[in-house]
Order: sequence, then C-alpha cells, then structure tokens
Amino acid sequence: MEQENTLTKLKNYARKLKQNLFVLYLSYKDNRVPWYAKLVAICVVAYAFSPIDLIPDFIPVLGYLDDIIIVPLGISLALKLIPAYIIEENREKAEEIRKNGKPKNWFVAVLFILIWILLAFWVGKLLYGIFY
Repeated sequence: MEQENTLTKLKNYARKLKQNLFVLYLSYKDNRVPWYAKLVAICVVAYAFSPIDLIPDFIPVLGYLDDIIIVPLGISLALKLIPAYIIEENREKAEEIRKNGKPKNWFVAVLFILIWILLAFWVGKLLYGIFY
C-alpha cells in the first residue's frame, strides 16, 4: 500500500513538472517577462524539449542526473523569476498544449549533435597524430 502511494506521488510530481515546462514555454514568449527570466526559461525549455541530452542516458547514473536534478532545478529557478500572474495566465494554455503533444527544439538537438561530432573529430585527429 505504501509503495502504491509513493508511486502515485511520483506520477503526480512528474505530471506537475511537465505542466510547468509548458508554462515556461509560453512564458518565455511573453513580452511582460523580464529578459533574465526569459533567458533562464529558454535554456530550461530548450534542454528539456531537446531529443538529445547533454549527458547521454546510457552513461550509468550520470545519464539520468540531468533529468532528475538539473531540469527540476532549472524549472524551479525560472518559475521564481517570472511574475506569478503570468504563470497563472499560462497554466490553462499549458494544459491545452500538453494535451496536443510537446514541441521539439531541433535547433538545440542539432547543436548537441554538432558538439559531439566536433568532439569525435578532435579525438580522431588527436589519435591519428599519436599513432601515425
């Protein structure tokens, strides 16, 4: 029974976290939001909606740290920087977007892919210089 209660709490937390992402998505487009709050919101939303993680999930433990720690902390910080009345206005809109599916941020995905390609190229060039 206690395990079911914990699972329910985790599901509710995840649902609330996801809804807050959509609130941030709408808020960073709002002209009433200060520039510094927009900057934090854009970074959090872009990272969370990106199909590629900074730390890949296949890396044990570290791969999930960004999803478990970094994203919730970023959401919390961004929500504190945005005025409360804007957050409340965007909650209803966020619920509608959530029902229709989350947007993808392909720019950030391409950026992460380019970083990995450049890193692989650099390592390959370094290894080539060492062995040949």
